[in-house]
Amino acid sequence: MKELIINKDYEGIKRALSQNPSLANEGILFDEKNTTKAHPLHRICDGVFAHAYTDQEAVEMARIFLAHGANVNGNAQAEKQDTPLIAAASLHAEEVGILYIENGADIHHAGCHGGTALHWAAWVGRDKLVERLLREKADVHQRCIDFKGTPLLWAVHGFKHGGAENRLRQVECARLLIAAGADKTVTNIDGTTLLGFLDEQDTAMIDLLR
Repeated sequence: MKELIINKDYEGIKRALSQNPSLANEGILFDEKNTTKAHPLHRICDGVFAHAYTDQEAVEMARIFLAHGANVNGNAQAEKQDTPLIAAASLHAEEVGILYIENGADIHHAGCHGGTALHWAAWVGRDKLVERLLREKADVHQRCIDFKGTPLLWAVHGFKHGGAENRLRQVECARLLIAAGADKTVTNIDGTTLLGFLDEQDTAMIDLLR
């Protein structure tokens, strides 16, 4: 199944799932070295992150899996383990994440580091997904487990410390979160404020947070 996904073989995926519906929820290895298994709806997002195919191509594959009985929340919702929605949010598969929301994904689950999909979408700067999660009443005040950070703190941290490739639209994400009522005075587990993550050259973010 992994090869069918990587090759964007839509018809092959349909045939395989029609012949063996259990494959829609059967874990797939990451690779030969990392034998950790994840739900197919998660693995589809890995390919977006790896630039193996586009977000929209991933949507088409995810639609096929969902139509053949894939569980939009994965096989087990354990605390600090990612659901397919959190995978989409953290791996830049924005359109896939919106598809999962449309199909009833749990938007409140706490995945890696205890961050929700809103935390992760804010960290990677995917404002369209942040906006959709806010429309679905995602909690702007929820703190992650490991760092006690809110989605707004994650947006600022991702902007400053996520690396050049990760700096996308975190400022717009922060703007959306503040408009939704996010507290600009919060600190993380170490007592670091929002402005404490930034340097004086980060004017756009600083102006928004003051």
